[in-house]
Amino acid sequence: MYDYIKGVLTNKSGGTKGFTATVETGGGVGYLMEITSTDYGDLPLLEEKVKLYTVLIHREDKMSLCGFLKREDRDIFNILTSVSGVGSKMALTLLDEFPSSELIGFVIEGNFKELTRAKGVGPKLAQKIILELKDKLMNYKESEPIVISAPTALNSQAVDDAQTVLVSLGYEKDEIKSAMSKAVTLVQENASAEDILKETLKILSE
Repeated sequence: MYDYIKGVLTNKSGGTKGFTATVETGGGVGYLMEITSTDYGDLPLLEEKVKLYTVLIHREDKMSLCGFLKREDRDIFNILTSVSGVGSKMALTLLDEFPSSELIGFVIEGNFKELTRAKGVGPKLAQKIILELKDKLMNYKESEPIVISAPTALNSQAVDDAQTVLVSLGYEKDEIKSAMSKAVTLVQENASAEDILKETLKILSE
C-alpha cells in the first residue's frame, strides 16, 4: 500500500518495548512506524527530513507500519515475515542482529547456526528460516539471464547467486545490471555471493 513515506521526523523513541519513529507529511498527518534499533541510531535530528521505506502490517487485532531507512532491509523484512512462525517483531530482531547482506549469506550457505545468535531464535526456527528462505531466494530464475561484464577471475556461481537473490527481492533488471557491473569491480577475486550482494545493495541504496 505504501512504498515509502517522506517527511519531517517529529518524534523518535526507543526502549525495551521497541523503537519507533513518527514522520509528518503534508496536511499535518503523522505516521508512527516501528523501526530497528540500528535505524533508530541512524535517524536524523528531530524536525529534519527523512525517508522511510514502509510495510503495512494488517492483523485482526491491529494495523501498524514498519519503516526502514534502506530499501533492501524492507525487502528482506518482507521475505522474513513470509516464513511461517516469523512475525514482524522477530524479523526486526533479525535485522537488528545481522546486516541484510549477511542474512542472505547465511541462507545461501545454509548456515542456520549463526541465526541462533539472534534473541528468540532457536535451532529449529533457524533451520526453518534457512530452508524456506533458500527456496524463496534461490529458486527464482529469469528466462533471460542478466549479462554483466565481470572479471574472469570472479566466481561465476557467486555472481549468478547474487543475481538470483536480487531478482527475487524485486529489483528491476536494468538496475541490477547497472549496480552489479560496478560492484564486481570493487570486490576481491575470491568474493562470495554475500560480498557481491553487499556491494551491489550499497550501490542500489545510493
